[in-house]
Amino acid sequence: MTIEFRDVTKRYPDGTVAVDGLSLTVEDGTITVFVGPSGCGKTTSLRMINRMVEPTSGAVLLDGKDVADGDPALLRRGIGYVIQHAGLFPHRTVLDNIATVPLLSGWDKRKARTRAGELLETVGLPTELGKRYPAQLSGGQQQRVGVARALAADSPVLLMDEPFSAVDPIVREGLQDELLRLQSQLGKTIVFVTHDIDEAVRLGDKVAVMRVGGKLAQYGTPSDVLRHPVDDFVASFVGKDRGYRGLSFLSANGVEVSDVALVELGAKLAGPSTGWQLVVNADKQPRGWLPPNSTVDGELTEADLVAGGSLYVQGTPIRGALDAALSSPASLGVVVDDEHRVVGTVVARQVLEVIEATPQAS
Repeated sequence: MTIEFRDVTKRYPDGTVAVDGLSLTVEDGTITVFVGPSGCGKTTSLRMINRMVEPTSGAVLLDGKDVADGDPALLRRGIGYVIQHAGLFPHRTVLDNIATVPLLSGWDKRKARTRAGELLETVGLPTELGKRYPAQLSGGQQQRVGVARALAADSPVLLMDEPFSAVDPIVREGLQDELLRLQSQLGKTIVFVTHDIDEAVRLGDKVAVMRVGGKLAQYGTPSDVLRHPVDDFVASFVGKDRGYRGLSFLSANGVEVSDVALVELGAKLAGPSTGWQLVVNADKQPRGWLPPNSTVDGELTEADLVAGGSLYVQGTPIRGALDAALSSPASLGVVVDDEHRVVGTVVARQVLEVIEATPQAS
């Protein structure tokens, strides 16, 4: 389902203009991210889609139909909506939270709860959590429940207002991964609001950069916005390191992956270690590095190791390969497969050579 903004303006009675003449189209089955500083109108724009905010002028269309022509309650019931802090009902169990919209739509309780249990699994949560209350969940789990509740409407449109900003960075990355996985399966039309340009670049098929006063500054692919900012405001907002972020769209073809000797946790070393040694578990997943000249008393444990920096998943963009090499204490970026099993290592110098030899990087 496409979403179209046609010269949409929101002006409040005191004269404040939150959104000023916004015109853009969100294509069916894509993620469009509204990003910008506080006060730029990104949340107001999002809320005009489900009529939680009414535009002063202009029109918002869903598949060519003006949203103002129907019942606001019916409109909202048919659009998934996820907000910061999940917004769950504290007095309802997880299953009943997720079942809210199906119940409002006339489903019987058993059918609604069965659907809620299926959606828990869809967002990567065990069904046993369905009996708990929101206060018994972690922040990341609550946000996943919020996504499941939004999906329960089974609408082609999903609105997400800074849904991951209240969780810590590690949980946030996992939630972003989960959203991308879900989108690859479900193909929703998603409008996502964030103030974080890295999140926008990672998630968006298109990025709408907005400036204070509700003006659209630039609308395009993440690559276009990073490499070809239209003015100083956009260049400043995406940051001076936008060239590095641009590596997120560059293939790692040509990066050499070298073999690396592995040591398994629990092994007994004959003497001091020679050079940096990569330590893995029984599944060949990396656990850390053993520094040079380390002497281990008895079996090798994780307490003997140095954290290993980021991991580069083979086949993903070259930014991950460079980051893995630069963050590794051994100056060797660890390359893993989709199951996080060690494939080999890369070095920053060779990764940079590939970047320099690739025309798209300029």
